[in-house]
Amino acid sequence: MGDYLPAMRSVDLPEGSMSAVDVNGTHILLAKIGGEVFAVSGTCTHEDADLGQGFILEGRVVCPLHLSQFDLRTGEAVTPPATDSLKRYRTRVDRDTIYVEV
Repeated sequence: MGDYLPAMRSVDLPEGSMSAVDVNGTHILLAKIGGEVFAVSGTCTHEDADLGQGFILEGRVVCPLHLSQFDLRTGEAVTPPATDSLKRYRTRVDRDTIYVEV
């Protein structure tokens, strides 16, 4: 198990939004869906594109390069060309800060 490190202020991640952050040298994509904060690796598993440049569609992040979609709750690759899932990270919110376990 890793350490929970601060990623960003919770007020800066409104419902239905996502934000790419670097936590201790790890590129992570945070998303708030249904009142919960989810964290997955922030780089597409197909062509190393920055998923923070993509957009959310029905609880999925859409890669800006080839439009692969990943479930933000599970990291699962849902549409090709990506076939490998994103790594998931545990999160917690304490007061006004989102923490990610890395």
